[in-house]
Amino acid sequence: MTHVITKNCLGETYARCAAICPVDAIHPGTYQGEPFMAIDPETCIDCDACTAECPIGAIVATADESPEWAKINAELTPQCKGNAALTPRPADDPPRKPDHKLVR
Repeated sequence: MTHVITKNCLGETYARCAAICPVDAIHPGTYQGEPFMAIDPETCIDCDACTAECPIGAIVATADESPEWAKINAELTPQCKGNAALTPRPADDPPRKPDHKLVR
């Protein structure tokens, strides 16, 4: 199994998850015209470091928890892999979307 970034990341891209990932499995890109981070299911080692680092709870531990977003992550990975890393946003930076909330 692999971790999955879900819809809560759409338009947010805190990028803290990518900065902490020990195997460079998380890449910035876009989905439906909005910024989004994608986890490469072939590279993810399920270390769980990213989950605790996401201030909006956008990452789930298994594809079974969000099969739709697992598919989206896998499909986006090839086009996102070559993108330059983003500078992480502070964990206490308010979400950009009003329906997103900080979870810690």
